[in-house]
Amino acid sequence: MYRIKEAIIVEGSHDKIKLSGFIDGLILTTHGFAVYTNPDFAVAIKRLAGTCGIVILTDSDSAGMRIRNFVKQKAAGGRVLHAFVPDIHGKERRKKKMSAEGLLGVEGMSEEIIIKVLRDAGCTIDDVKSEGKEGGIKKSDLYFMGLSGTPEAAMRRRELCNRLGIPAHLSANMLLDVLNRLLTYEELESLVAGGNDNEV
Repeated sequence: MYRIKEAIIVEGSHDKIKLSGFIDGLILTTHGFAVYTNPDFAVAIKRLAGTCGIVILTDSDSAGMRIRNFVKQKAAGGRVLHAFVPDIHGKERRKKKMSAEGLLGVEGMSEEIIIKVLRDAGCTIDDVKSEGKEGGIKKSDLYFMGLSGTPEAAMRRRELCNRLGIPAHLSANMLLDVLNRLLTYEELESLVAGGNDNEV
C-alpha cells in the first residue's frame, strides 16, 4: 500500500474502489457532475486544500476536465495538485461499450500508471514529497517554440502531449503547469525540436 498525504479527488465510486486497493489515504468522489450541486463537498475540498492539500485525479476526457476545473476553482487558495492519466484508447472491463471519447478512465489505468501520475503531480507518497523538475518554462517559451499563438500550435501541443503521455486537450495554462513538473526548459526545447525523448 502506498500512503498518500494529500486527499485524492476522483470522479466516481469505481475510481475510488480501484485506488483503495493500493492506496492508503483519503479518497473522495465528486459523483460526476453532482459536484456542481453539492455545497458541502465544495466546503470540504476547500478545507482539505488548506490543510493537507488535494490532488485532482479525473479522467482525461472533456467531462473529467470540466470537473477538474470546477474543483480547482472551489479549492482556490489552498494546495491543489493535478494528476493526469494518459489518453489511452479502450474500454473498462465492467462496461459494455467505450466511453463517448473512447478513452480509458482512472478505473481502467494500471496501479503503476496511477502511482506515476501521482508522483509526477508532486504528491507526498510514503512521506516522500515528489518535487518534479521545476523546469522554469514560461508561457512566452510556449509561444517561441510554436506551442501557442500560431495556426499549427494546437497540432504541435497534441503531438507533444502524446509523446509525454498526458491528455492532449489541456489548456495552455494547465499544459504549462504539467510541463514545469515533468521537464526542464532544455528537455522541452529538445522535444519540440525533434530531439530524443528517451531521456525524459
